[in-house]
Amino acid sequence: MADKPVIGFIGLGYMGHGMAKNILQNGYKLQVKGNRNRAPVESLVGMGATEAASVAAMAGSCDIIHLCLSNSPQVEAVIRGPDGILAGGKPGLTVIDATTSDPTSTIALAAELAARGMTLVDAPLGRTPKEAEAGTLDTMVGADVETFERLKPVIECWAGNINRTGEVGSAHKMKLVMNFISMGYAALYSEALVMAVKSGLTPQTVERVIGGSRLANGFFDTFMKGAVGRDREIHKFTIANAAKDLRYAASMAMAAEMANPLGAAFRNAFAQVEATGHAGDFVPMLADHVARWNGLDLAEAVEKGK
Repeated sequence: MADKPVIGFIGLGYMGHGMAKNILQNGYKLQVKGNRNRAPVESLVGMGATEAASVAAMAGSCDIIHLCLSNSPQVEAVIRGPDGILAGGKPGLTVIDATTSDPTSTIALAAELAARGMTLVDAPLGRTPKEAEAGTLDTMVGADVETFERLKPVIECWAGNINRTGEVGSAHKMKLVMNFISMGYAALYSEALVMAVKSGLTPQTVERVIGGSRLANGFFDTFMKGAVGRDREIHKFTIANAAKDLRYAASMAMAAEMANPLGAAFRNAFAQVEATGHAGDFVPMLADHVARWNGLDLAEAVEKGK
């Protein structure tokens, strides 16, 4: 234990709790900082973690801090705030940002931390809270080779599939490309499902036929378990987070000066659900909203198809 770095963890939501638990179970000293929800904090303290009095206090006493937050403004506030990481951190501190963040913000924050002798690494996540609890998440890491190798034993506590994508900022760019694809799938599958049912097919037929074809993939399986299987817990990723990621992807596309018409269509599908007050719904529920826009009750169609 003595030769292991002291780890801090900020953001104990659906993914963060499992990640932090696995760091603890691999023998690292862990400090945690929660938000309004006390349950994950108390859970981890019960396993041996220490609750930090403040972000600045954590930054002053930890060697590595994980951030697993909802968006870039939250990351910026934790780093730049009056009682934040820049205020309390010491040279040598490394911050691992596992948030799906705006790469422009990430690169700017990395420069600010570097000017104070600290390092920012982006390591956004793939897969679900189930894999977070199991310690088998996917992650992509933006860091120089030396930093990547130094951090790898810690990242291996919570990730089973680890890919270095390049320098800092590159992993957040790669994650936005991945979420552009996955949320595009969600929009496509929602419309396809509604088209099929409105045309007289059952939802179960769509799931069975496509699920057994070359068009099948892991995201299709999870999405259909939510939309057709009606498992509301299968993919705990909210419409709000999906919409945020698609906005970040749109900004990245604009910065690259490329045409991005499909991105606009995907983004608007989620923005429309947000605008009707359902931002907290999970992504597979997009199919219910698309069905409703088209005069269809998807849950009822599923029951009829049994």
